[in-house]
Amino acid sequence: MTSQKTAQTMKPATAAKKLGVYLQATPADFQEGVVSRTELNALQADPPAWLVELRRNGPHPRPVVAAKLGVSIAGLARGGVTEALTTEEIDALKRDEPEWLTHERAVQAGVRKEAVRIKEKHAAEADRAR
Repeated sequence: MTSQKTAQTMKPATAAKKLGVYLQATPADFQEGVVSRTELNALQADPPAWLVELRRNGPHPRPVVAAKLGVSIAGLARGGVTEALTTEEIDALKRDEPEWLTHERAVQAGVRKEAVRIKEKHAAEADRAR
């Protein structure tokens, strides 16, 4: 007895997150339906014009904004950025570089440096244990 396989589906919010786009900026039919794994793979392999446009110009979700600015999502919130931003708005922030952005970039650099130090420490401990 073989069971029929059902297509794996996901909510539009999950699919938008995997595609790196802001859900509210996607077309209505994308927001209202479910997305199968096959459809998601097709969108990634051959993105339609709306997806290319969203990825290029935004509005971008907070994780993408944070990555483009080189800060954490929490850093964005501390800086007062709580909404999605367009590429143009992100470029303006980079150009103007407000004090909060400079501070949050320094914080993020410190976090990354500490992560590397801990990773190296664990690697050295693992080598000694062998």
